[in-house]
Amino acid sequence: MNKLTIIGNLTRDPELRSVNTVNGPVSVCDFTVAVNSRRRGGQNNGQQQDDTQFFRCTAWRGLADVISRYATKGTKVCVIGPVSARTYTGNDGNTRVSLEVTVEDFEFASSRSAEGAAAPAPQGEMSPTAQNSDFTPAANEDLPF
Repeated sequence: MNKLTIIGNLTRDPELRSVNTVNGPVSVCDFTVAVNSRRRGGQNNGQQQDDTQFFRCTAWRGLADVISRYATKGTKVCVIGPVSARTYTGNDGNTRVSLEVTVEDFEFASSRSAEGAAAPAPQGEMSPTAQNSDFTPAANEDLPF
């Protein structure tokens, strides 16, 4: 089984593009997630060292549209999907490896208030449950938490 789960921050705004297929155009969203970890040891005499890994991510179709619409640089996200390694030659002539994730599942991992300038909630979109009940939407300022 090849399934990776990462939680990190977007390094830049997602890029949405369209790919033509036999069934018509398909949305594709590319973005990069930086995952920070801390470890002990190494050259710092056992002190903690921060280590950052970068994962290139690609989402397709409806998921691509949602990510490109609501995610921005710095957004904390959880990405799940298979990972593959791709080798390439860098500008300096050295061989490098890029870790690439095909996004199967995606979640925003931080609250709107934690991000400061988070994307606004979709206007005019309600779940089927909310549409068929006595649901009264409340403004975020009215919530006690």
